[in-house]
Amino acid sequence: MNSGASSHMTWHKDYFDKFEEDSDGSSVRLGDNHKLFVKGKGDVMIRKLLNGQWYDSVIRDVRFVPDLKKLLMSEGKITKLGMKIVKSDNFVEVFEKKVVASPYVKKSAFKETLLAVLKTSGLETELRNTVFHWMRSHNNNANINGYPVKEPLAYLRKAQLQWEKRIHKSLNSMCSELGVPLARFRLASDKDELSDKWTELSTYDIDLSQYRPVYAPKDFLEVLLWLRSPNYRPMDGEGTWNFSQIPLKVKTLSELRCLYAEVSRGESQLGVKLNMPSVYPNIPTLEAERTLHGEKVILSNHAPLAQEFLKRGCPRCLRGKIWSQVLGSQIRQANIQHFGELKNLVIQYDLLVDKLIVKDVQLTASNDDQYFVFEDILYQVMLCFSRDTEILSVFNHSASNPVHAILKNKSAIVENTVIFPPSGIIPFHGFTMYAMPFCYMYENPIALYYTFRAFYLRYWFRLHEVSSHEQGILSLCLLFERLLQRYEPELWFRFKQVNIQPVRVVFKWLMRGFSGHLPPEQLLYLWDMILAYDSLEVLPILALAILSFRRDNLLQVETLQNVEVSETSYLQITSKTQK
Repeated sequence: MNSGASSHMTWHKDYFDKFEEDSDGSSVRLGDNHKLFVKGKGDVMIRKLLNGQWYDSVIRDVRFVPDLKKLLMSEGKITKLGMKIVKSDNFVEVFEKKVVASPYVKKSAFKETLLAVLKTSGLETELRNTVFHWMRSHNNNANINGYPVKEPLAYLRKAQLQWEKRIHKSLNSMCSELGVPLARFRLASDKDELSDKWTELSTYDIDLSQYRPVYAPKDFLEVLLWLRSPNYRPMDGEGTWNFSQIPLKVKTLSELRCLYAEVSRGESQLGVKLNMPSVYPNIPTLEAERTLHGEKVILSNHAPLAQEFLKRGCPRCLRGKIWSQVLGSQIRQANIQHFGELKNLVIQYDLLVDKLIVKDVQLTASNDDQYFVFEDILYQVMLCFSRDTEILSVFNHSASNPVHAILKNKSAIVENTVIFPPSGIIPFHGFTMYAMPFCYMYENPIALYYTFRAFYLRYWFRLHEVSSHEQGILSLCLLFERLLQRYEPELWFRFKQVNIQPVRVVFKWLMRGFSGHLPPEQLLYLWDMILAYDSLEVLPILALAILSFRRDNLLQVETLQNVEVSETSYLQITSKTQK
């Protein structure tokens, strides 16, 4: 960095992206009055750090001086662009100042020049992304038919409240049986051990033999199957065989084809066929084509464009960055600091849910040959998730409510009431499965945590609550049943004949987003579609496609135990949903 240089200069000709030879014999003078000749000028490509991520950028009008002995950056040219320079002993940082202070914003044409500077500085894209993420998060309230309450149907509100009381009772019973509190300070020795083993928590020895999951998907399914609308009068002898007694509106197949237009048209998708050729003659495969386009999307840093890109599948090498753009989960310094604070809270306090989380990781990831290698990082992510009070924002548009507990030896008044756990989310058997596939996208636990958290706050919370929302688990089950009855009537009547409830076959798939039931690569293509179309309705569509694919075998079964369709690893996700 040079305060006296009038231009940026370099002696490396190979640095230039665009270069023009200088035949005028122009020259520059150094601080010692030494004269050097300029042989040309052009643009130099650089990498810049923006909001915690590296992006390609360019420095324009750089002089090529072959006899120069070092790189020179002109402070004058940088500050003229409205930027600020901060120097330290080891490095120099360049910051963009507020746009309104830019010399390119003119009072005489304020609006036009301000918009132009917003565009060239990249702030226009950041503003558009901010609006995009704000609209997505706030649309959750409007989606519930415009009602001022979180759940408009009284009988579903009552069912959710009873379910929460049951969970609370289960927690209290476990505490009483084991003689442990919901929360307490960790012993000093326990703190030291946990801190020392933070990156290898699989070696943290703890007796979990007496602990059990608060509930499992099958328990939640029983609650859903016993729901009854007060406006519904059952026929004689009708039991809890299906969800026909829940009068919720779900999409028809025609509406689903309209929503998933690109898929229904049969457009080429990643993950359908290995080495599928590209439509471009100069690009060998579809994956190479998608990678080339995806790199341009990442460079644009535009969230709606990234969401649109996902509709045809994302190459695995780009998925982490693309998802971060769509979800707005790029890592900033404040995020790193916040994750460190969550870690300290885990080390300082011993919560009952810590054992439930560790137990769940052991029952799921540790026993899965696709995920056991990620056991340590999953412990970090899930334990920090339980301490994150920012997750409480989900209850602003969720049908559920967090569990409240009274401080020990305190009277039962509001001031002595706390939310347990701090995140408000009680883990159930299989809860870790929501986070496991993210391990294939991120090596950094912080990046993994924030993208997983954003995904949960957008989608997964709807899969374990009683709600009439069109993206809720109840509506997804109802959509599956109606599609099965309409388009696979023979299979439907076979299930009816042998008294097998179809939803029992697929409920684990739906509630876990197929995590643990598909190989990671295929699962992530499925989750690409969830993000691309901002909808969970692809889950019941895939469930129907799997049963349809296995129709011949299923028509021979007599009991639920004989319905062997849980092994779906050989299925190609996109090809089945297209059909």
